[in-house]
Amino acid sequence: MNRENNEIMELVDHAVNGDKTSLEMLAAGVQDMVFNLALRMLGTVPDAEDATQEILIRVISNLSSFRKESAFQTWVYRLAVNYLLDYKKSMFAKYPLDFEFYGNDIRYAKTDEIEDLVDELSREAFAEELKMSCTNVMLQCLDAQSRCIFILGTMFRIDSRTGAEILNMTPENYRQKLSRARKKMADFLAEYCGLTGTGNCSCNRRVDYAITQRRINPAKLEFGSLEELDGQFIGECKEEMEKLDELAMTFERFPHYRSPVSARKLIENILNSSPFRKIQQY
Repeated sequence: MNRENNEIMELVDHAVNGDKTSLEMLAAGVQDMVFNLALRMLGTVPDAEDATQEILIRVISNLSSFRKESAFQTWVYRLAVNYLLDYKKSMFAKYPLDFEFYGNDIRYAKTDEIEDLVDELSREAFAEELKMSCTNVMLQCLDAQSRCIFILGTMFRIDSRTGAEILNMTPENYRQKLSRARKKMADFLAEYCGLTGTGNCSCNRRVDYAITQRRINPAKLEFGSLEELDGQFIGECKEEMEKLDELAMTFERFPHYRSPVSARKLIENILNSSPFRKIQQY
């Protein structure tokens, strides 16, 4: 076990023994990871924020059950995945999508019949917002397990052994499901997305249509309001996306975001709540 893992395990021990600072450090260390996973799994920022808070509460409340048989991050992934796979409150859980429906929406949208609603200077920012939204919508076309495997394996670079552990399946099964999910996504992109060079959908042309359909709100850009994360993590995700059947340019600016959820504030609320004090009594 490397030094970093040893330090995390020490934080776990201190947190379980009631050290608030250690608890905050553990939660803060995984909140961005949890938020980005929730955002890709659920498709919208509000749903991801709600799910992130619930997952962090589960991490904090179940910390004493962590047996150190796997990496702490893997344990958090497992808690998050189990919660997100069964999440029924998101917009896309209520209104599910598939590739056929989304493809027809792109094919038959009468984008040329809508008057220009924004100036050219604003259009670029709105087109970027639409691209971020669209990539998340595309993920919703996969069934929940396939979506999770695609996100973990392609965007988060989770190896098949760890991914299989998180999802309670064999590494071979994980690899097979990841391959099928990647092919479905690649086929859809190649047919519809103009950024691939073969599809005819254009974010710039589709902006006005998206506004009329209330898919983006010019007054409040969901993705544009998020703070992007810097560093090696984004670069590694981009590198992995480039292996997606050479459709790299579709995802080359696919950012990862800092979680809007405050771990410190959340922990203070939890520690001061009567339900948590009852848990501590057992």
